[in-house]
Amino acid sequence: MEIKKSPKADLQNKRGLLLEIGLVVSLGLVILAFWYTPKERKIEKLDQQVEVVEEVLTEVTRQDQKPPEPPKKVEVKVIADLLKVVDNNTKISTEVTFTEFDENTEVIQQVEVVEEEIEDDQPFLVAETMPSFQGGDLNTFRNWVQQNVRFPQIALENGIQGRVVVTFVIEKDGRLTNIEVLQTPDRSLSDEAIRVLNKSPKWSPGKQRNQPVRVKYTLPVDFRVQQ
Repeated sequence: MEIKKSPKADLQNKRGLLLEIGLVVSLGLVILAFWYTPKERKIEKLDQQVEVVEEVLTEVTRQDQKPPEPPKKVEVKVIADLLKVVDNNTKISTEVTFTEFDENTEVIQQVEVVEEEIEDDQPFLVAETMPSFQGGDLNTFRNWVQQNVRFPQIALENGIQGRVVVTFVIEKDGRLTNIEVLQTPDRSLSDEAIRVLNKSPKWSPGKQRNQPVRVKYTLPVDFRVQQ
């Protein structure tokens, strides 16, 4: 059986068309290649005469410290050099007159004695003779205070207890004045301590150089609930 080729499937008939198409495509690529231009790039040429500036380093100036002054020389004269040695037969004349040294002249040296004044308003903390309370000292007075204080009912109901520290002054006449509270756990306790101190009998005043003076005391008063 003989195979016959169809004229439509024969590529030899389309050879000219394909050649023309190839030429057109090639020509188009060439034209595009001429149209394409790369971007311009500027190249700057460095000036060969550029002056290089050197950095100048400034020297740090320091204030010169003066060296310590050398110790001053002290000239010491020897006493022997100032004395003139003479013979025993040499007469020495002086210009000193002894008219003012009369044997009958009575020389009285007057020495002014300044007595130390005791400041009345400033109380002493320690005096030569401290005040005395009923023949005893501050501890005797503290025992008297502790025996006369009454525990405040309001402090007892609220469970308040502690130590009250007070200061006072024993005057020249033995009176107790200037009561001040330094420390207290409650107002009711300090009021009770002040009440008892105001009822204090008179003291024997303190003395400084046998003169009555004011003396200041500090006294703690304890409020404790006996269990």
